[in-house]
Amino acid sequence: MTDSPRNVRTLFDSGNRQRKQLESSYDANSSTYQENLRAAISTFEECRRLADEISLFSQNESLEDISSGDLQYLLISYYLAELILRNNNSDRKPVLNQAQTFYENYLNLLDTYGVLSTSNRKLYESYLDNRKAFSTASTTDVAARRESKIKRFRQEKELKGKLEARILPYVGISDSNGRQQYLAQNPTALQNDDSALRDLHIANINLCTHRTFQSLDIISQELQLLAFAPPASPPSSEALAVDKRERSWRGKDGYSERLDAPLSQLVAGGKAGPILSKDGKPLKPFVLLDRRQRIQEGVFKPGHSLPTMTIDEYLEEEKRRGGMIEGGGEKSGIRPDPDEDNIDKADEETIKAREWDEFKETNPKGSGNTLNKG
Repeated sequence: MTDSPRNVRTLFDSGNRQRKQLESSYDANSSTYQENLRAAISTFEECRRLADEISLFSQNESLEDISSGDLQYLLISYYLAELILRNNNSDRKPVLNQAQTFYENYLNLLDTYGVLSTSNRKLYESYLDNRKAFSTASTTDVAARRESKIKRFRQEKELKGKLEARILPYVGISDSNGRQQYLAQNPTALQNDDSALRDLHIANINLCTHRTFQSLDIISQELQLLAFAPPASPPSSEALAVDKRERSWRGKDGYSERLDAPLSQLVAGGKAGPILSKDGKPLKPFVLLDRRQRIQEGVFKPGHSLPTMTIDEYLEEEKRRGGMIEGGGEKSGIRPDPDEDNIDKADEETIKAREWDEFKETNPKGSGNTLNKG
């Protein structure tokens, strides 16, 4: 473990740089991203193969036998599993099984060296007992599962805080992203302090172990869903041609039915991506919204929509739009008092009364339908 780990170190550092570049990418479904992903996986696989060839880790050793600089190589299988899960292969089940195998190798290596804590050791034993239905919380009691998730979230936050506390005294940068960038550019910053370097790697391993059990829980749930999925039929030539036309976004004549451009084109055109540069300069115009205030105002609101107007305002609006018919009821049979000053109206009423008297004289009562009696 003196000269050979230098080759392992070169591959490990190269794979880490590729992994961090993938984390800063936006379009995970693009061909460029998947090519870089395959290159990073290949680098870590070569690093793992070389570490096995030189017997970098042995079952006859303890954690104290591993040098501080070699502790980081315990994470090779973990990084491989993390990268494999990002593969967008249509056949998802082999991807999940491969990632699950690397996670298990990682936990097995930690268990060999006694790195697992008491709680993580119990979870690891639970996983070995039932790999297909592994879960970090109860699957039947909803309240217990919720409490377990909250507890694990707080544990992850605490582990992140411990990791940051290990770096801050030696780097002196308050921003977490700045500390990570500084350590990436200066990998030998902590080599002069062996104790600090060892504590840093162990804190990082504990955080990755916590995330490993979360990933195994998600993988188990996804495999259970895939077990009920119908088998995928092989795509026909016509379906492949249609899919190719959809992916090309535009036809030969430049026409497209899509209203939005692909994400890769938006990134290339400057319509997506970070708003601010590393120096804090704006890269594109943006609008500040009171999103936090709106969320805060909506916390104590009821689940249903509140009324926006009173009943009287609604009735007035309906009358204005002609949605209500006036009249009818008991008051409709009461005739208003005649206006004696309105001469024209009085003449109309007089003429109408005379015509009605003439009609009654001409047609006496009972002279209408005599039932053929003459």
